[in-house]
Amino acid sequence: MALLIGAPVHSAQPLGDEPIAVPKVIKQGIDFVYVDPQVSTAARRQRPHNWLQRIFGSTREQGGPNPLFQQLAEGLDRYRATWGSLPAVRIPAGPALKPGASGPRVRLLRRRLGLPEAGTFDANLANAVALFQRVHGIAPDGTVGRATITALNLGPRPFEQRIAINMERTWRLPAMGKFDRYVVVDAGSANAMLMVRDRVADSMRVVVGSPKTPTPMMAVLLRRARSNPYWNVPPDLIRSLTAKRVLQQGPAYIDNFHYEILSDWTDAAQRLDPRTINWKTVATGKSEIRVRQLPGPWNSMGEMKFEMPNDFGIYLHDTPHKELFRQDNRWLSNGCVRLEDYRRFAGWVFRDPPRTGSGAEETYELPRPVPVLMTYLTVAPGEGGVVFRPDPYRLDAKAIPQMFGHEGA
Repeated sequence: MALLIGAPVHSAQPLGDEPIAVPKVIKQGIDFVYVDPQVSTAARRQRPHNWLQRIFGSTREQGGPNPLFQQLAEGLDRYRATWGSLPAVRIPAGPALKPGASGPRVRLLRRRLGLPEAGTFDANLANAVALFQRVHGIAPDGTVGRATITALNLGPRPFEQRIAINMERTWRLPAMGKFDRYVVVDAGSANAMLMVRDRVADSMRVVVGSPKTPTPMMAVLLRRARSNPYWNVPPDLIRSLTAKRVLQQGPAYIDNFHYEILSDWTDAAQRLDPRTINWKTVATGKSEIRVRQLPGPWNSMGEMKFEMPNDFGIYLHDTPHKELFRQDNRWLSNGCVRLEDYRRFAGWVFRDPPRTGSGAEETYELPRPVPVLMTYLTVAPGEGGVVFRPDPYRLDAKAIPQMFGHEGA
């Protein structure tokens, strides 16, 4: 199926504030793992049969595909007209080719990139190599090493398939005019786009799930925010980490990390003295307690948490670790999305942001829920039609049989 609406996840115990792993039976190459029923009419459900026909039937008028789909469709056309039309010449393996080099492999390289075969690795060839590298997601160092030769020898078809896969992902985003305002979180680039009338009004860097704990593709509604939030430690982490640290370091560990112990998961839970807990039975799973981290600058949620009810426990939140947003590698979280500037984000979703000065946890309902579309794009519009990005979750390989069947794989 092209879109999977998640069945409710039931558990014998609360799951804390950590995401639930997407079941391995769900292949998230192109599918959404969860769609809020109130946005299900916006997330398209068609299977990707005859997907190319969508390009010819698309329109920029209201009701047409999302603008990102339009841009990738134009990018595919340009890619085919440029890189897809070059000679399918295979370059043998060998030492890296650099400016100034000559010989049979350089002549094949020149022909492969559409230049006259006679000649050396001159400035024209260096420029063509660098452009090929930039478009195909390779460091544009002008040296034709193993990665560049591999990409050249693949030919255009695998790259055209990747464009099509990303078009299919953008096909599932809201149609033109469907929502006045919505958020697109792209785990492929680790960025969030704040959309107004289908145009990017603002954007910011985000930290998303690591390859081991990827942020899933889903369509949800942002309904509320919590300032000065608590962080509820997941029960499995209480057993595997918290209890063992207390056994090693003593009950002072709880105070040092600003935790508190509660009797249960209800609103009427009683606070417990950590010295009265049998931590050995907690570590072995024979007894259960609730542990949560107090609000403050140390809290993993930062100063604000944005809640989007879904079956997989995914939400947006602030973080005390602002230095992470300066990194290129922002695939670091357990699945939830950390915002570069939660104040700017709150101002956009609330329009009139709440004042949060009490220091205690407070909940604020949005005046109007905001759709949040979480996707995964490994191709973007750019020079030469498109630019290919890394695929940290390795979802493109899963998407090929979904899109093209086993022949495509």
